[in-house]
Amino acid sequence: MAKREGWQGWDAYAPFYDWENARTLGRRDVPFWESVALQNKGPVLELGCGTGRISLPLAKAGVKVVGIDRSAPMLERAAKRLAAMHKRQGGRGKKRLRLVRGDIRYLPFERASFKTVLAPYGILQSLVSDKDLNATLAAVADVLAPGGLFGVDLVPDVPNWREYSNQVQLKGNAQGGAHLTLVESVRQDRKKHLTIFEQTYIERRGEQVRKHSFDLTFRTLPIPTVTKRLEKAGFAIEAVLGDYRGGPWDERADVWVMLARRL
Repeated sequence: MAKREGWQGWDAYAPFYDWENARTLGRRDVPFWESVALQNKGPVLELGCGTGRISLPLAKAGVKVVGIDRSAPMLERAAKRLAAMHKRQGGRGKKRLRLVRGDIRYLPFERASFKTVLAPYGILQSLVSDKDLNATLAAVADVLAPGGLFGVDLVPDVPNWREYSNQVQLKGNAQGGAHLTLVESVRQDRKKHLTIFEQTYIERRGEQVRKHSFDLTFRTLPIPTVTKRLEKAGFAIEAVLGDYRGGPWDERADVWVMLARRL
């Protein structure tokens, strides 16, 4: 199997990310991260901000946010949404959100410049090697002020996703008059602890049909593994949660959230 990188596929995914996300996770994690950011005060960095699904609501709530992402197409969509928000607000809060294109393994910010860093919705699972994960945690530790909070959200139970081929997962109307169908296959590389989602979006506009195909790769990251890596990188685990209301975690939980303090 060819070497895979976790960042591959996200440029192609950008036009469909919000459509799919609205039908799966939606916004159910947003109030939780808003609460975390507001309680900790100070500037917030979101890793893998994508189209602004979390960064934009944080900025709207009054939080000063920097969102970083490697994907230019994702950031272009976030910028358009940010411009629309500014227009609706009459220009208020224009400086609350800054979008930066960059690699989360090498964060281009000054030391101790953030009070909170967020890694929502499995972004750390896009780091498909120990080297990449360790580099990212070291970079976060560098830009996070002592006593600052690092919030990590993992997609649970990824290695137990059953394998299947060419199944229709979602379908429905999209903006601009298109109708989308998501056809998906899931494969497991258990030796490397990787789950590969092969996605094809079929876009129909009247008689015109286009197919958009790409792969997304995620790595298994159990809670004990992340705990050890965080502690080694200079963090103290403050809480491990099993839902977005603050409930306790166990291996069967639908949500795996970790909150850690920079020592």
